[in-house]
Amino acid sequence: MGENKYQILSINPGSTSTKLAVYQDETELFHRTVEHNAAELAEYKSMVDQLEMRKAAIMECLQQENFQIAGLSAVAGRGGKLPPLKRGAYRITKAMVDFLTYRPIDDHASNLGAIIADSIAAPLKIPAFIYDAVVVDELEDVARLSGVPELTRRASCHVLNMRAVSLKVAQKLGKSLADMNIVVAHMGGGITASVINSGKMIDVLTDEEGPFSPERAGRVPCRQLVNLCFSGTYDQKAAVRRMRGNGGLVAYLGTNNALEVEAKIKAGNKFAESVYYAMAYQVAKGIGELATVVNGKVDVIILTGAIANSQLFTSWVIDKVKYIAPVEIVPGENELEALAFGVLRVLKGEEEAHEFVAPE
Repeated sequence: MGENKYQILSINPGSTSTKLAVYQDETELFHRTVEHNAAELAEYKSMVDQLEMRKAAIMECLQQENFQIAGLSAVAGRGGKLPPLKRGAYRITKAMVDFLTYRPIDDHASNLGAIIADSIAAPLKIPAFIYDAVVVDELEDVARLSGVPELTRRASCHVLNMRAVSLKVAQKLGKSLADMNIVVAHMGGGITASVINSGKMIDVLTDEEGPFSPERAGRVPCRQLVNLCFSGTYDQKAAVRRMRGNGGLVAYLGTNNALEVEAKIKAGNKFAESVYYAMAYQVAKGIGELATVVNGKVDVIILTGAIANSQLFTSWVIDKVKYIAPVEIVPGENELEALAFGVLRVLKGEEEAHEFVAPE
């Protein structure tokens, strides 16, 4: 069995793009990104309606790479808006596809991951899986209380990339993830953070309750937010958009591009520097907050996501958190790799896949 070479197709649908890659064991054979323009997407009423269009784009990419899908061992799709799940792999079944098609929790691009993966895998009679879906929820009960009974805290973060980079860093340090406490901050268009205790993500800061980010407001003063919502300036949709999409760097500086912000700083823009530094300050504060969950006993802090490529930003964060634990920087999102490597562990028998059970 050790001689087998597994070929895995990873699929990660985003709101305006579809990313795919093929891996042979842990070696990437190729990856592609298909951009979908606004006019093209406007033809569809829901995400699920985009199935055939996105699948056709994927198949065209595979054909352009002269890749024969008959050689695939499995297909991995990004997990969508399902009910709360455990970490790890779930086999994509009819029950899962039906749930995502007819009664998803939210109309989100990630819902297409499992549906497309199944549509490619089924005719080939090979398994399809999701791995570390966006709805993985392992919060401890104490972490669910928000202070308002009608509002329950939820586990919503960049779980796929967070767990993948945590496994990488643990391996690099010669340790088992099951024996470590890790705080991870994923810094992209949204910023989330989590604390992993013995392999389990026991608390998180979602992109609505932690640092502000390039596009999102993060945690804001409650009373002022309520007053803003009832000011007559915003309807519900506009208020949500102000918090998610038009918040953070967009609100202060008119851009969601960290590189543009750094260019402003280099040109001497002191206001841009103060805003960018405040974002790093809040990331560091969030890391400190999560460190208390494990009584400060943190083995390593990981900075990941696109903004982890910034030496300026990461240096500001590291300066404030290095007293807690050593800091590892693993830039980028690595989601296609994380999907493939997770499924590879299942194919090799190193992990078992869970079975999805749809709620009544």
